[in-house]
Amino acid sequence: MTQPAQTRVLIIGAGCAGLTAALYAARAELKPLVLEGLVPGGQLMITTDVENYPGFPDGIMGPEVIEKFRAQAARFGAEFRFGLASKVDVSSRPFRVEVDEDPEDVILADAIIIASGADAKWLGLEDETRLRNYGVSACATCDGAFFKGKELAVIGGGDTAMEEAIFLTRYAPMVHVVHRRDELRASKIMAARALAHDKLTFHWNSVLSGIGGSPETGVTSVTLTNTEDGTESTHPWEGVFVAIGHKPNSEIWDGILDMDELGYLVTESDSTYTKVPGVFACGDVQDRVYRQAVTAAGSGCMAAIDVERWLEAEESAAVDDQASAADPGMSSSSQASSTPV
Repeated sequence: MTQPAQTRVLIIGAGCAGLTAALYAARAELKPLVLEGLVPGGQLMITTDVENYPGFPDGIMGPEVIEKFRAQAARFGAEFRFGLASKVDVSSRPFRVEVDEDPEDVILADAIIIASGADAKWLGLEDETRLRNYGVSACATCDGAFFKGKELAVIGGGDTAMEEAIFLTRYAPMVHVVHRRDELRASKIMAARALAHDKLTFHWNSVLSGIGGSPETGVTSVTLTNTEDGTESTHPWEGVFVAIGHKPNSEIWDGILDMDELGYLVTESDSTYTKVPGVFACGDVQDRVYRQAVTAAGSGCMAAIDVERWLEAEESAAVDDQASAADPGMSSSSQASSTPV
């Protein structure tokens, strides 16, 4: 049987939160191991121009940010491996994490930082599943260049949808934003930028109800249904980008850690502590409010500092216990000498 890998700190996730936690933990000489998942990098890997991350006045591409984060953490000794955490046992220490549903691929860790982020949501349409990667995408950065010269649909009304739509105008002669309401949910600055764009057309009170095409032809048409009167309309657009939000990647912690009604992990106020001592959560898996790269990085920093302090406290307590066991009278005498007079 394969011997489990062992680490003091296991970081699950390699987005802004996980990589920042890795940087801080590595500089604290905790030698963290980062479990990157199958596609490392988190949401920034599918983000185009990042204009609001401090230190980049001219903006920077999301994947480039992640590359820099990773290299900086590696410089101080963080280690990385691919794989998904599929099962956890935190009933005793060291904690036990199974990887890729393989009972023999196990990592033992003294502490865990959960930074598994959130994934894009899909609509759940049969056509969407059938044509995913054949004209249906949730990543304009990844796939936009394949649609040069084609009219496209972007589904959603938040900041993500507006960012995707504006980015796609680099390639498409017209991008059609489909939103189920009569006004955008995006921030004021993003909404204003999108509404003023001459290559964006808005279809209000509408939902995507069908996608024509095949894996051989790609998307050939898009059908919308009006939410007010139920009428349908079909358009000869040739690509669909779904941008309706994200789902926290917290499933393996169900029944182990506290979550809110949407599945976001709950941490103690002003900290990254979960209800299990030694298990910490940071980034988009526990942030349902801000969900920004800079706040994810900040909470990754917090998690690493929390872990460092927690491990120090645990080790100090263990030393005191060993000393007490070696000299049973030490504890009482020490306590007596410290009693105020």
